[in-house]
Amino acid sequence: MLSKLQLLSVFFGDDVIFKIYLRSQVIHKLFETNPELDINKLDLFHLQFTQSLIDLLRKIKKNNETNVSLIFDEIQINREMMDRLNDPFYTEANFNLEKQRQALKINLSLRKLFQVLSDDLTDNPLSKNINAFSSRFAADFFHTITPELLEEITDYKDNDVYTDEYATIQRKLMGVLCKYDFKTEFYCGLKSGTQVVEVYKFTDVDRYFIYAPSDSLFVFLDVTKIANIDFSTNLSKKERLIHELKDKNDRLEGNAAAMKSFMPPGIKNLLADNYKKISDISFLDNISNIDVQANVLKSMLNTDLI
Repeated sequence: MLSKLQLLSVFFGDDVIFKIYLRSQVIHKLFETNPELDINKLDLFHLQFTQSLIDLLRKIKKNNETNVSLIFDEIQINREMMDRLNDPFYTEANFNLEKQRQALKINLSLRKLFQVLSDDLTDNPLSKNINAFSSRFAADFFHTITPELLEEITDYKDNDVYTDEYATIQRKLMGVLCKYDFKTEFYCGLKSGTQVVEVYKFTDVDRYFIYAPSDSLFVFLDVTKIANIDFSTNLSKKERLIHELKDKNDRLEGNAAAMKSFMPPGIKNLLADNYKKISDISFLDNISNIDVQANVLKSMLNTDLI
């Protein structure tokens, strides 16, 4: 019986439980070395006190293990969610790769648009699937702007643009594109409701323009109009969620370690009180009344403190 109590004291790592175990050993040894003592009192002590304490600690241990199991279940669910969210199709690395490809598509489309307009052709100058990029990445990587700002940056005057069946482009923008040999790069994506625009920057000069997929529109952008947007991170919503889940799992793992050996404060106070009683020098004189303490321990088995 004492070996079971020793194992429980090691499991909980609680000083009071270990002291109770040591004190119980002393009491047990006392009866072994003093045959004149009534051995029935030792049996009563173990039956009423030691066994009741073991039963109580086992119940707390079982409850703790159940709670730890629930924590690890949540950790596993979070891990499975992270695995699903880690689909490379939507990662930041994939976005960075695809925005380079999209810039090449835009540059090629604008070069072809110049040829179509110059030679009065009827060909579609826009690259195949040119709008697939924004459809794929807008939800996670494009920055939200107000409808008013979207309307402002896509506004133009009819006499300032070239228009054909497939696209509309600002005259001055086409001139600058020709001057810099259609060399641009993707800068950022903007969205408002279901509407999206892609922002491009000239690689050789600090000037910007937008492409609005819904209207196949190309117009200059005054970049100061979007200066309040935070470009410090390009993490998608999914990647931010992955980071949050990872942080949560780290916290849960720490909680599980503490939960494993958790002892309710009310129980700790009771054990400390019991240790004082069995450590009292007159304890042996009152050992026949140990059932009082045992009843208190047994009552803890059905208490809300656990």
